[in-house]
Amino acid sequence: MQQRELGRSGLRIAPLVLGGNVFGWTADQATSFRILDAFVAGGGNAIDTADGYSVWVPGHVGGESETIIGQWLKQRGRRDDVIIATKVGWEVNAENKGLKKDYILRAVEGSLQRLQTDYIDLYQSHKDDPTVSVQEPLEAYAQLIKEGKVRAIGASNFSAQRLTEALQASEQHGLPRYETLQPLYNLYDRADFERELLPVVQQYGLGVIPYYGLAAGFLTGKYRSEADLQKSARGGGVGQKYLNERGLRILAAVDEVAARHQATPAQVALAWIMAQPGLTAPIASGSKPEQIEELLPALQLQLSADDLRALEQASAS
Repeated sequence: MQQRELGRSGLRIAPLVLGGNVFGWTADQATSFRILDAFVAGGGNAIDTADGYSVWVPGHVGGESETIIGQWLKQRGRRDDVIIATKVGWEVNAENKGLKKDYILRAVEGSLQRLQTDYIDLYQSHKDDPTVSVQEPLEAYAQLIKEGKVRAIGASNFSAQRLTEALQASEQHGLPRYETLQPLYNLYDRADFERELLPVVQQYGLGVIPYYGLAAGFLTGKYRSEADLQKSARGGGVGQKYLNERGLRILAAVDEVAARHQATPAQVALAWIMAQPGLTAPIASGSKPEQIEELLPALQLQLSADDLRALEQASAS
């Protein structure tokens, strides 16, 4: 399996990233450890989390995912084997949010402590903060890179304009640049990224690690009817967005390609992202180790030109 570089960072990853959003939420610590073990055993080496995971759960304060990953890293002794990506900037609470320089310098210490590590491989701005200049967070990151606490930086949930401005600011002021972008992107959610952001990341040579690669589980084929939406807590949201004529047309094409390769719909959906020009590695998560084991064969799945054409046509908006 050929690893891919994250932008121009020098960091190399397998073309599938494990999403840590479920750790401490729908997967307890013991289950999370098994998920992480299965992912690494299957050839994966990049884990994505955030200081805000899982603040949306009643009683949680944020940092639960990082804490579990840190405990796993320590117990398994795997720090040198994996690329750890985390994020800053989401609203953890009223006092802890945004991308002001002093806040980033404070927040990183919490992430390092929870992750039980001296450095973060990829530190990402979780979402743009319109109250600060694009330059201010870059100045914070420059300090953290100089101190050896961060190896490379990335952006998530930025508009094409603000991302471009940030990249230009890096060039003009000699500051570290965002090496990666983490946008919403999958077979269903394509148009915005391809129209607005893809030209920017290709011009500047950024790596792209999209989230919701399986469209919140819809592209696994789990939700095909109103009755299926009762299968999980997020079924209602999936139904409102994806269970429509276009969504079912995409699933039908995914099913056909999967049958040709004796693969699962989820494997096909992830392999399609991996095959797109400019896309580095989709992020996918699962609440059980078996779900991760099912996704890993996507790393070896080579879609043909006919497969890609069929999926392209079915998912055209």
